[in-house]
Amino acid sequence: MDPSDTTRLKLTVHYDGSAFHGWQYQPDQRTVQGELQATLSRLADSPRVAVGSGRTDAGVHATGQVASVDMPARWDAPTLRKALNATLPSDIWIQSAEVAPARFHPRFDAIARTYRYDVGTASLAASPFHSRWCWVVPSVLDVDLMRRAAQRIVGNHSFRAFAKSGQPERGDRCSVHRAEWTEWSLGHRFQITADRYLHHMVRYLVGTMVDIGRGKRPLEELDELLAGAPHVQTSPPAPPEGLFLALVEYPFSPSTAAPKLSGSNTET
Repeated sequence: MDPSDTTRLKLTVHYDGSAFHGWQYQPDQRTVQGELQATLSRLADSPRVAVGSGRTDAGVHATGQVASVDMPARWDAPTLRKALNATLPSDIWIQSAEVAPARFHPRFDAIARTYRYDVGTASLAASPFHSRWCWVVPSVLDVDLMRRAAQRIVGNHSFRAFAKSGQPERGDRCSVHRAEWTEWSLGHRFQITADRYLHHMVRYLVGTMVDIGRGKRPLEELDELLAGAPHVQTSPPAPPEGLFLALVEYPFSPSTAAPKLSGSNTET
């Protein structure tokens, strides 16, 4: 198909990650990208590739994943959104669709991403209608200590200690613009905004901060971890079911301006 006969569309995607092996396409596993591409290809009557703003792991959810796709020009944004929501599996939903410049890239053009993590401490959090979307922690947490820990994360730091695997070609420093714990109806919610993330970084941070809130480790160990102290290890990562990719930010509106290509990427 001639590229001039296609339109690049930006999709904002919600999904319940419980039954997916992550975002990224895998030929022998059910993934969000795989389901989305299969549906887009049927609608276009030809193979389509959905490019995401970043990968999410198995069991991780999204309320703000961004994807782009080049569709035949006959598909306008409102019609495509309606068709996708009528045909996608029930655990994927398209919040919005809009026309984007041909050079728009959801991953490389992103300047910040926000994740949220829900920790359920109320008894109701253990209900099957809630537990699949939070980490049920039947403990009293010292939230003041957890908030103080979150404040220490803000800034440009090496997060090597909080990564499952290294990324030597990109380094291990991330700039965290915001990190805070707030109250949630069933417990506590952590939100973090950064320019990039290392693999499993948010889950290691949450697991460590919850252990600080439980009194299992001192607050000062967070500073040692950020400083790269070899004798200190993180707590086990928080489970994936409490994690949501909530927002991806761009330095422009994809529907009104041409993007500037950068090199940012995420993997959590």
